[in-house]
Amino acid sequence: MNRRLATVGLFGTLATLWGFSFLAISVGLESLEPVLFAAFRYDLGAVLLLGYALASGATWRPADRANVAAVLAGGVFLVGMNAFLFVGQQTVPSGVAAILQSLVPIATSLWALGLLPEERVSPVGAVGIALGFLGVVLIVRPDPANLLGDRVVGRLLILLQVAGVALGGVLVQRARPTLDNAALSGWSMLVGGVLLHAVSVGLGESFSLPATLRTGAAVAYLGVFATAAAFSIYFHLLETQGALETSLVAYLVPVVATVAGVAILDENITPATLLGFLVVFAGFVVLKRRAIAELVSDTAVAVGRAGD
Repeated sequence: MNRRLATVGLFGTLATLWGFSFLAISVGLESLEPVLFAAFRYDLGAVLLLGYALASGATWRPADRANVAAVLAGGVFLVGMNAFLFVGQQTVPSGVAAILQSLVPIATSLWALGLLPEERVSPVGAVGIALGFLGVVLIVRPDPANLLGDRVVGRLLILLQVAGVALGGVLVQRARPTLDNAALSGWSMLVGGVLLHAVSVGLGESFSLPATLRTGAAVAYLGVFATAAAFSIYFHLLETQGALETSLVAYLVPVVATVAGVAILDENITPATLLGFLVVFAGFVVLKRRAIAELVSDTAVAVGRAGD
């Protein structure tokens, strides 16, 4: 029981760290260029994680093809695609941006169907995927008279980020890396950070360091807590609890982000957006119904044994 409570505590901590990251992004965007801001986040995360991997004596150099492939996939997709999140969040409330992240498990399933031979989808699973897309429509709510409006474009950019991050996760899994988790994350962030700096220069963003305490705190929070610390917890949960249970954190993060955005930034979340989130979650439950049933059964058995 104590181990289960510790796991629940880690889930709550991870959801809180990632939930407040959307608030920190909104704060930092008040004075930093979006892609440069994203690069700063992963610069700091790379230094901390690679430093930890080196100090711990773990295998930290990507010396073979599988590990190099995993680092490149992580750098380009898991990290680099987050440029779209930072650009999109210039016009999208932090709570809505977090709600759109709840699509990552469904998008991951779609990429896995094409890239992982062992993955299959049943007719009922296809219904779950369709529900996910319906939820997207409810969240984005495109206006036919203004399809290129900032509100819609911002949401579409974040959907690109969701698709890229999901693809990155599948490509890393397909590569089957053997690197220590901290080293794998750190190298991916280093590659992604360099890529983001190059994109920032290519877009003509003006280079500037955080000029205020508020902006510096946002960068520090993202780099130290929402990146280095959060990814350490994430990979621990992935190793001990499995991919399915860990992916459920995607449905806790929007709750934290929405409450923080409304309470601190006075953001407004519409009923249609919340309904879209619930529809996306329902789609995930339908798509992964068997695995969720097994997870619930195993949890009930474990709790029963702990009580005996």
